[in-house]
Formats: sequence, C-alpha cells, structure tokens
Amino acid sequence: MLRRAAVALLVVVAALPAISEDVAVADATDPRPARPQISAPLAGRVVVVDPGHQLGNRHFPRRINRPVPAGGFTKPCNTTGTATDGGYPEATFVWQVSRLVATRLRGLGATVRLTRHSNRQDRWGPCVDVRGRAGNSIGADLKLSVHADGSYAAGARGFHVITPPDRAPWTADIHRPSRRLASSVKGGLLDHRFGVATYTAGGDGIDVRSDLATLNLSDVPTVMVELGNMRSAAEARVMTSPAGRARYARGLVSGVRRFLG
Repeated sequence: MLRRAAVALLVVVAALPAISEDVAVADATDPRPARPQISAPLAGRVVVVDPGHQLGNRHFPRRINRPVPAGGFTKPCNTTGTATDGGYPEATFVWQVSRLVATRLRGLGATVRLTRHSNRQDRWGPCVDVRGRAGNSIGADLKLSVHADGSYAAGARGFHVITPPDRAPWTADIHRPSRRLASSVKGGLLDHRFGVATYTAGGDGIDVRSDLATLNLSDVPTVMVELGNMRSAAEARVMTSPAGRARYARGLVSGVRRFLG
C-alpha cells in the first residue's frame, strides 16, 4: 500500500505545471491567488541611445572634419573623443555603457535604437547631424546621448547633463521636456552614488548649451550626459571596471524610467 501511494504521489507531482519566474508565489498563509507581475513597464516606448563618437574616428580626419549642419551653423562631422590617462577610449566606454542601457531597457519592454552598431577602428561617425536627427522620424519618446569628459582642471570629477535652451526655431519645442529629462537623468545617477561635476555646469549637474547639433536638430526630448571626467584617476577606475559601467547603466536606466513614468 505504501509503495502504491508513493507512486501515485509522484504521478501527481509530475503533472503539476512549472511556476513561471514572472508569477508571484503567494505566501502560504495568504488565501488570495498569485497574480502575474508587471513584466514590461516600458512596453510601447521608443528610446534612442546615442553612444558618442566611434573608435576609429581618428583614422578618418577628412571625413570627421567635414562641416555639417548643426542648427543654424555648421560644425565638424565628429571628433575623436577623449580617453583615460591609461588609454581607455571614451568611444569604448560609452559603447559598453550604452549597450548595457539598451539591454536593460529592452528587458523592460522598450524599443531601443542605437545610433551606431559597432565600436571599431575601421569605422567612423555617424556625423553629429545624423545623431541629432536620430529618433525624429520614428517618434521616439526620448534620446539619450552618452559621453564622458576629458578635463585637465585640478580636481575635476563628476557627471553633468546637457540640455538645450528655448531657441526658436530649433529647440523651442523640446526645451521643456528636455529639461525634465535632464533632471530625471541627474536623479537616476545621484541615486546610484555618482556625484555632480565639480568643475562645470554651475555645480548643480545640469548645463544648458545651444552649440550642440545632437541637441539642436532633435524633435524629441534630448539630453547629452557626460558621465564623468576620464582624466580623474578615481573616476577612471570606475569607468574601466565592469561593475562601474554596470552602475552607470543602472543610473541612466533609472533616469529614463523617471522621465517616462
């Protein structure tokens, strides 16, 4: 009898459905049934992530120095970016962080578009006018341009977020939501233990600039974030570590979620 009962119990257990990871398991003392968790809070949202520069820009001086529209004036197509004193390039840092951001946002249900799809010595661009218009034709909810600074000022460290001014006809339509996006990104980075810049942006971490094509040519809320100063030895240690880059990505995703609600 005991053997038959054990066999019957094994059959019943084997027939039970597996518990999905996205279903909350109710407490044994709670008579209410388990309810599915909200697994895609950013479903239907479209985010453009712009990893600044390209690793091979320095190999194409004529192409990256070509003047392109920048919002009422022209600027060089692109620049080489900066690096840590140890030679870790800005292009690589922001590429690695941006990919982490994209992965996390997609996991939350968002559609993510990157402005470049490689980090290679034999590639250049895209130009700042292309970056500036990225997201316009697809009605993106926001664009986040990811960079790092290279200041030699004594003690220079910390992040700052750059947002466009009220400048007709270029950014008059997006400056208010862009300022709100800047505040959200600042809050997300502060929540993940990053400090505001000590050397620029008035000490509050938010700067307003009218000279950046990436902002001027956008028709969607847009900010450029300088995640820190690569010439700071302390910040370089964070930027060159996988754990540090993951923390930057979490801060940026937190800022995006704050803005999108």
